[in-house]
Amino acid sequence: MPSKSAQEDDTVVLNAEGLSSAYGDRGVLHDVSLSVAKGEIFVIMGASGSGKTTLLRHLIGLSMPSSGEVTLLGKRLSTINKDELYELRKHIGVAFQGGALINSMSVIENVELPLRQHTALDNSTIRIMSRMKLDMMSLDDAENLMPAQLSGGMLKRAGLARAVVMDPHLLFFDEPSAGLDPVTSAELDELIIGLRNALRMTVVVVTHELESALKIADRIMVLDEGRIVALGTVDEITQSADPRVQSMLHRQVRARRPGDEAYLDHLTETDEP
Repeated sequence: MPSKSAQEDDTVVLNAEGLSSAYGDRGVLHDVSLSVAKGEIFVIMGASGSGKTTLLRHLIGLSMPSSGEVTLLGKRLSTINKDELYELRKHIGVAFQGGALINSMSVIENVELPLRQHTALDNSTIRIMSRMKLDMMSLDDAENLMPAQLSGGMLKRAGLARAVVMDPHLLFFDEPSAGLDPVTSAELDELIIGLRNALRMTVVVVTHELESALKIADRIMVLDEGRIVALGTVDEITQSADPRVQSMLHRQVRARRPGDEAYLDHLTETDEP
């Protein structure tokens, strides 16, 4: 990892320091820090409920943490105004879990949307740029289809085409393999690696799919109950002695309850005096 701060080192495109957040009285993230280097594929892993989605929302500025700081492409999210955040988001892409396409628009119209909203390019240029991205996703013959006509894998790739149509510096991809068969998932993994290499972009992937993470990641961060339990290269993660990491690697069922008398008392307690 670079030794300089995100403000001093232009090789760092995303930096988070001491992020904590809660929903009501329930803590979700606890002092989470990370730094992502330019050109890196950084994977955030964890079981359902580990805080991955909340962390992603903080990293892209959709919600602010209770404490801590996110610096995105050199800009502190806590200090910029709405107009500056709007401009900043033009340089990032977000591929949502289900594709998040607009059902009333065709595939090509969905992909063109960011260019129509954020640029003054003419229609011909917008169509060419959008077709180039669809071609990268092997969706060149699907541009006139509607989202309801696409398979799960095609929806993911169409959403990814829209996310990268403006050639962002940083791409966030939420659960790329969720709900996909193994072959389609493997193809999407190859696509993520190819995009990073071809477009020289930095990629942050949020996933719970172990096989995918080990294949695509330069580094992996593992969350458990909102806390970082491991952060390192693929080799460092696979060699971690932390039992929670080993449980994830070997798909072992974790003991969810201690099974002691205190837990039994909790189950049978009442509000009566």
